[in-house]
Amino acid sequence: MSEAPSSHHAQNAPAAAPGLTFLGLPAQLANSTKPKAVIFGAGHGSTYPGKDSSGYASAADAIRVASQEDAALITHWDFDLGGPLFNGGDVSCTDIGNLATAMGNNAQNRDLVTTTTRNILAQSAVPILLGGDDSLPIPFFEGFASHGPIWIVQIDAHIDWRDELHGEKYGYSSPMRRASEMPHIAGMVQIGLRSVGSARHEEISAAQNFGSRFVTARDIHHHGIEPALAHIPEGANVIITLDCDGLDPAIMPGVAARTPGGLTYMQVIDLIASIGKRARIAGFDLVEFYPPNDIDGMSALVASRLLVNAIGAIVRQD
Repeated sequence: MSEAPSSHHAQNAPAAAPGLTFLGLPAQLANSTKPKAVIFGAGHGSTYPGKDSSGYASAADAIRVASQEDAALITHWDFDLGGPLFNGGDVSCTDIGNLATAMGNNAQNRDLVTTTTRNILAQSAVPILLGGDDSLPIPFFEGFASHGPIWIVQIDAHIDWRDELHGEKYGYSSPMRRASEMPHIAGMVQIGLRSVGSARHEEISAAQNFGSRFVTARDIHHHGIEPALAHIPEGANVIITLDCDGLDPAIMPGVAARTPGGLTYMQVIDLIASIGKRARIAGFDLVEFYPPNDIDGMSALVASRLLVNAIGAIVRQD
């Protein structure tokens, strides 16, 4: 996306759910067992000057609320995964809650996200970030600085390659540009691109000169996911960064920039599962969920199910 949404929807955001965890997962595992994955939420990264992004603050909790109807079912058969969530094993994922990010506290927000990501990686666990605005991937990627080389697989309607916008270099339109400057990022595949956004010819050229692989939504609809997977080196460590507007707004209306023609739910979960088999999912973020624009909780439910599939893929890759 290119700009923060306007503030007139913010009053429609769902109430937060203090203490509620995704699927009722524990904040820590018993007997000092190390988790395979750790979830944390964040509402804000770097806001553009004068832009009200307050509606993002409730994103992670709205997803947690949507997950509760399945909280008692995590030992049941999940047809998306071909078995129960934890594949017959013990619970191996925790949810440590939300970071205390605040709109406008850009540098502090980035530091919180990066530090938390590093701390999770220090436990040999896979960090999972629930957001929140689409600037959050920048500090999330930075947290992997000592764990390279890393490939990024972005699912998004937009390429996010602006060097700066409104004087801000770490905002919503710049995550992949900033990632390209990080020494530990070895390459990127950008999937689901369509329509028009903040990218101009110069951003397209910069991305192509870096070596980014573009896979448009039309490519996926016409040829399936295999051409996209072919760009990902076998055995690579991969961060999947999932911008919710990468999906079609018919199933994911709760975004700031609805763009027709996006990926289907099945295409996205097949990508997640296939990346887990072809490579290794080292990190996962889901951002750009904007609850004030959701319809009947549809987007929160889809986001919850996407996260279930990411956890399932991570559990099955080791």
